[in-house]
Amino acid sequence: MKALLLVDIQNGFCPGGNLPVPDGDKVVPIANSLIDSGKYDLIVASQDWHPPGHGSFASAHPGAVPFEIGELSGKPQMMWPDHCVQGTLDAELHPALKSEEIDLIQQKGEHPHIDSYSAFRDNDRDASTGLSDFLTDQGVTDLDICGLATDYCVKFSALDALEMMPDVRVRFIKDASRGITPEGVAAAIEEMRAHGIAIVDSAEVLAG
Repeated sequence: MKALLLVDIQNGFCPGGNLPVPDGDKVVPIANSLIDSGKYDLIVASQDWHPPGHGSFASAHPGAVPFEIGELSGKPQMMWPDHCVQGTLDAELHPALKSEEIDLIQQKGEHPHIDSYSAFRDNDRDASTGLSDFLTDQGVTDLDICGLATDYCVKFSALDALEMMPDVRVRFIKDASRGITPEGVAAAIEEMRAHGIAIVDSAEVLAG
C-alpha cells in the first residue's frame, strides 16, 4: 500500500501566517495534483497544534527573541513566534488544499513543554503521535513525504518514518516542499539522502 504524508501545509507556514516559509503556498497546487493522481491508497497530513503559551514560543520566555536558541525542558530550543495555536486560523490547513481527500489528520506539538517537528514523535524522541502505528496497521509499504518546512518538520518526519517503520520505503518529494533557508534545505536533503531516503520530484511520481 502506498501513502502520501503532507506535512504541516497550514496557514501559519504560508505567506501571511505567523511563521511563514518562503513561497510556502506554492506547494499547495503540487500537493493537490498528488492527491488527485490516484497514485496513493492513503493520504495523511500532519498539523502543528500548539496550546496557547507553548514552551517553544519566544513569548513564553521573558526577554526571549524569536529565532534565537533558548532552552525548553533543559534542552536547547529554537524560540519561535507564536504559531499554529489550537483553534486559530493560523493552525488551519491551507484553504486551497484538498483536505476533504485526506484520510487522517495527525495533530502534533500539543505537549506544552516539548516541541514536535516530526509527524511521528515529539522532539524528545520518546512520546509517539501514533502515526507510525496507524500506517503500519494499514499495511503501508511505501511512503512519500512533502510539505513544510523541508529543513525542519519534513526532514524530521522522513527520518523518523525510516527509523520507526524500517520496512517502509520512504521518498521525499522535493518540489512539493519548501524550506526556511536554502542552506537548510540543501543540508536536509543531503541528510535524508545519506540515510537512504530517495529524493524525487512530483513529475517523477506522477509519471510512475
